[in-house]
Amino acid sequence: MIPSAYRCVGIDIGASLAKLVLRDPQGLSFRCFSSRDIERAVREVERFAPDHVAVTGAGARQFAQLLEFDATTLVEFHAWVAGAAALLAHQGLPASGRDLVVSLGTGTSMLLVGPEGGARLGGTTLGGGTLQGLAKALLSCEGHAELMALAAQGDRSKVDLRVSDLDPEGALPLPGHVTASSLAKLAAEGAPPAPHDIAHALVGMVAETVGIVARTLAAASDAKRILYGGTTLRGNAPMRSILTEYGMGCEVIFLENGEYAGALGAIELLSA
Repeated sequence: MIPSAYRCVGIDIGASLAKLVLRDPQGLSFRCFSSRDIERAVREVERFAPDHVAVTGAGARQFAQLLEFDATTLVEFHAWVAGAAALLAHQGLPASGRDLVVSLGTGTSMLLVGPEGGARLGGTTLGGGTLQGLAKALLSCEGHAELMALAAQGDRSKVDLRVSDLDPEGALPLPGHVTASSLAKLAAEGAPPAPHDIAHALVGMVAETVGIVARTLAAASDAKRILYGGTTLRGNAPMRSILTEYGMGCEVIFLENGEYAGALGAIELLSA
């Protein structure tokens, strides 16, 4: 057990971003850097002068080699399980019997957490990386913030084919607003949809896919809650709304500072 008086850093090195949690006797602070500018993250860690460092994520070993002092490397999925539990406690929410933890980063991983520990159940290749790639290709959009600003003004019904488009009389036993085919109206004749409508549809496509997979895995594993975290959710009100809708009776919780679950979990495991 590492006493709370010690200065610790937890680092989660992902495909797109490096997330840092710094812990000292005053509490926690959070930092985020592009993985393409990893030297900034290294300087931030060294400036903090920690007593202990724990690194997780896809780039953990490479990052640890850049530091001037020893660092413990940890399995990403284990760190996310520990970090999600810590963030729940910080929100004042109780642990439950079984939760599905969804890490919505560049791609998406889904972990079952219960009294017996945690295990990865699955995921999807769709995530923030999908959004960024398609937004750049279709909209010449650079960066998460620009995409979110566009999507907030959009109406994806002008881009997606909905059940009501196919069945205007309402004969099918499905709600009219349900998506029949994402982005299908891009192939239609006439003027193309506005960029903000396309942006909203891109967010919807990823959110619906993640939400459906998460709800299916939650039902199959008897998880009563779905806990979402990850950088893709930052400032992403449209995605949060869709994920909540696709809970379909399962309680949906968005972890505060959820993008830092892996980094915080690394500290938690180091302190265990």
